[in-house]
Amino acid sequence: MQGVLTGFAVIAVVIGVGYAIGRAGHLGEHGREVLTKLAFHVASPALLFTTLAGADLSTVFSSRLLVTALSTAAVAGVFVAVGVVRGWGVGRTTIGALCSSYVNSGNLGIPIAVYVLGDASLVAPVLLFQLIVLSPIALTVLDLTGEGAKGSLWRRLLTPLRNPIAVGSLAGVAVSAIGVRVPAPVMDPLTLIGNMSVPAVLLAFGISLCGSTMPGRGPDRHPVLLSVALKSVGQPAVAWALAVGVFGLRGHQLLDVVVTSALPAAQNLFTYASSYRVAERLARDSILLSTVLSVPVLVVVATLLG
Repeated sequence: MQGVLTGFAVIAVVIGVGYAIGRAGHLGEHGREVLTKLAFHVASPALLFTTLAGADLSTVFSSRLLVTALSTAAVAGVFVAVGVVRGWGVGRTTIGALCSSYVNSGNLGIPIAVYVLGDASLVAPVLLFQLIVLSPIALTVLDLTGEGAKGSLWRRLLTPLRNPIAVGSLAGVAVSAIGVRVPAPVMDPLTLIGNMSVPAVLLAFGISLCGSTMPGRGPDRHPVLLSVALKSVGQPAVAWALAVGVFGLRGHQLLDVVVTSALPAAQNLFTYASSYRVAERLARDSILLSTVLSVPVLVVVATLLG
């Protein structure tokens, strides 16, 4: 338990440093954007590749992935049902369902997996499921509704497969499945680059907290509150119930699935909302509120299950 709390303390300190950097303006106007792009396009794919290339795939594709898929479907289904009854519209309901179930497995999931769970590969199944299954389904729905859709349907469907984090993860899985040993002159530079991922992500997140406005107000108040409640409390509760009652997970495996389910809504959901010009405020406020609430939720989960 002490190690888990230490991990959260390390994360909090680095985020605090990022906030201080943002307040002082040391990295300029585009500092957060540069750090985010560095982590997303370069460092995180390298980290996931080097981690998964030597991982035991039986631990990656296991019952924990089923828990993630089922808990995701459960909370997203609840939001969709409420959205249909309340008449929130297809676009807004789709974005809200994503905010209720699509976890931040990249920006926060990787640091938490490294410092709290002790293994970055533990977020890979969640990340792959979201990018290869959940994203295409949601984007297809938004395309078929015609809300701000641009480009061909096939291009939209293939977008997640061009995601650098997905490419890095899939490449690592392929190397591990084939059983190829990556030469040191290739692996060592990738490892060095991958080591930038966690600090870059946490510093960028800290910078992003500067100047944030109060969320959860306006016409999207009720969808926002519902999505945040489902994401912060509903999804980890469903994951715990499935893990214990259906799959019989205990110990560290149980901690892994509940922690990953308790991660906040992913920041790329705002990109989806902006691209389709639908429910942008809903996405922004849900991401911010669920991120803030994830801290006490994750501490409670780690305390009870760690």
